[in-house]
Amino acid sequence: MKITLLALLSLILLSTPPSATAQQSGDFSYTSDGSAITVTGYRGSGGAVSIPDTIADLPVRAIGIQAFANQYSVTSVTIPRGVRSIGDDAFFECAFMTSVAIPSTVTNIGHEAFFVCRSLTSVAIPDSVTSIGDHALADCPGLMEISLDAANAFYSSSDGVLLNKSQTTLIQYPGGRTGSYVIPGSVASIGSEAFDYCSRLTGITIPDGVTSLGTYGFFACTSLTNITIPGSVTNIGSYAFANCTNLTRAFFKANAPNDDGYVFIHSRATVYYLPGTTGWGTTFGLVPTRLWNPLMQSSGVGPAGFGFNITGTADIPIVIEAATNLNNASWVPRQSLNLTNGAFHFSDPDWTNHPSCNYRIRSP
Repeated sequence: MKITLLALLSLILLSTPPSATAQQSGDFSYTSDGSAITVTGYRGSGGAVSIPDTIADLPVRAIGIQAFANQYSVTSVTIPRGVRSIGDDAFFECAFMTSVAIPSTVTNIGHEAFFVCRSLTSVAIPDSVTSIGDHALADCPGLMEISLDAANAFYSSSDGVLLNKSQTTLIQYPGGRTGSYVIPGSVASIGSEAFDYCSRLTGITIPDGVTSLGTYGFFACTSLTNITIPGSVTNIGSYAFANCTNLTRAFFKANAPNDDGYVFIHSRATVYYLPGTTGWGTTFGLVPTRLWNPLMQSSGVGPAGFGFNITGTADIPIVIEAATNLNNASWVPRQSLNLTNGAFHFSDPDWTNHPSCNYRIRSP
């Protein structure tokens, strides 16, 4: 029996194919399966790099895992036609790479393929690509545009924002954009790291219908000062608003969503929730919570004009607005304040200049 087992073991060992050994050709290391080449590394002087279309008389078909990772001297890369796959972390932290040319033969872009490419300004994704890994273009704060040759498995809006083809998942927002952004109404979920390190993003409107915010979804959006979470959101991923260092107010329109407890870590936010909603404690996502419940009452005309009292939770922020016509109303801010000690008397000396005037209170 022992001889038989040893013989069987020998057969198994002999039948196992030898592992591929990396070889070198000029600046590139590679492996070969006998019919095609996978580029596995680079040791050149940097600058503008053109990957050859053949090595050792065989076609280059793939850029391997971490092949160009941490190549700080590389400023641009041209990937040859014939390459079908860009591996996980292939260009991880090529921090000074400003451009990359992806040919129309590529079908797969791996996980974190261009993660932390901080100088990358634009990416054109060919229609041949049917799979993009998580965080493939995350933490690219110089990225201004993501474009597609055509709509195949993905969709690029007129703003250069990458979504899945059905436009229900927002995959990546260009990190270099300045100003505010209104998420399309078709979107139901915000992908992991979709807005991470968008340090110039000053405002974001999340539409009703979005149900989930991905892990690290808005991580380090340092210009955000407030956010409103619609009632449709039922799940917020880990660290979704972590390191948003200037975020001071987060308004929730419904019950507390599912979270892991670290949503707002390293921010200065206070979470405000509405009367009648459930699931709220004294903290949410490691920041304090406060009931947002301003109430208008006791109106009348006084020495300073028409006015009314406002009561509610102490120190909640409010904006008082007025409109002279409720048909196609144009609401004009009259005053912004914190409800110090939970009470405030508002007066409008301009009320006599209009035949009618309507007032409302909203969150900032």
